[in-house]
Amino acid sequence: MTGIIMPREHAQTMSNIAQYANQYVLELVAYQPGKPIEETARELGMDPVDIVKLASNENSLGPSPKAVEAMVKTAAGVHIYPDGASFNLRSKIAARFGVEFNQTVVGSGSSELIELLCHACLHEGIELIAAKHSFSMYPIMCKLFGAKYVEAPIKPDFSSDLQAILAAITPQTRLVFITNPANPLGTVVTQAEMDSFMEQVPEHVIVAFDEAYIDFADDKPDTLKYVKQGRNVILLRTFSKAYGLAGLRAGYGVTIPEIADLLNKARTPFNMNLMSQAAAAAALDDEEHLAKSVDMVNRGKEQYYSAFKSWGIEYVPSQANFILVKTGQGRKVFNDALAKGVILRHMDGYGLPEYVRITVGTERENARCLEVLAELLGK
Repeated sequence: MTGIIMPREHAQTMSNIAQYANQYVLELVAYQPGKPIEETARELGMDPVDIVKLASNENSLGPSPKAVEAMVKTAAGVHIYPDGASFNLRSKIAARFGVEFNQTVVGSGSSELIELLCHACLHEGIELIAAKHSFSMYPIMCKLFGAKYVEAPIKPDFSSDLQAILAAITPQTRLVFITNPANPLGTVVTQAEMDSFMEQVPEHVIVAFDEAYIDFADDKPDTLKYVKQGRNVILLRTFSKAYGLAGLRAGYGVTIPEIADLLNKARTPFNMNLMSQAAAAAALDDEEHLAKSVDMVNRGKEQYYSAFKSWGIEYVPSQANFILVKTGQGRKVFNDALAKGVILRHMDGYGLPEYVRITVGTERENARCLEVLAELLGK
């Protein structure tokens, strides 16, 4: 049997295909998620149960039992397309926030809603503004649509400087992302700062409050009031963090009808699958599981803070379910911890090479992480 010989001109065309690709895509650096447990176990020859993953801000308690029950009930119906309007889930969200059904949107994680906002608003010559060290998907999505990404400076305590963001707004600005609590920093913006900002932001700008970690925050500014005032804002939330549904990819937004309509036009059909819709709706009703998750994180943060203080190393007090820690050589600590079966997140991609970000897990996971860090840092 002879092999297939590709014509020379065909091979040449395929090898040069990049010259026909969108230049914005060629210049992108792909998003790098936390290293998976299974991959790490294979590389180290370890049992996956012995790997501690504290890299992706997942919920170590797992999903709500009510969400799991809902998925089991819907499993037999996956041969039928899901409700394209996600009526049940969006109705629950609307009731929870006291808004109308047409003020809600859902997606495959809040990251899809970020993409849809960029679809709806960005193109060449237009700007998106976010604070320095913000979620890495903002610049990726911005550049994908040929727009200009503008980084505003932050305060010395690592919190967002909303006045600096205001100063950066131009007539070409269409989107501003305010991440609260900020990822990977863990800091929050106060209500007074929010109110002052919203009094001054021009009407041609959509303000996206990315509140993926808001359930863990002690100080929760009221951003919903801006929606109810009819301002050009959207609240972005996710079921991946406090609700423990990261593997399902479920997120939602609350906004004014005009913005919701834009995003619903830009999304793909059936962008949220049957199980995601059912699990997310059930998780919203499980207040007990949410409270347990928040309590686990609060106790875990104190576990870390106590160790870091005794070691004399710097960290950023967090309003989220992770802690940014200054370890010196972040990537080296990441690699050395990985070799011992503890997956952390180095911050090179966020412009913070001296830091690692640690997800707060169970007491056992936290203890193992601290044991490894003590060894690596000589504490």
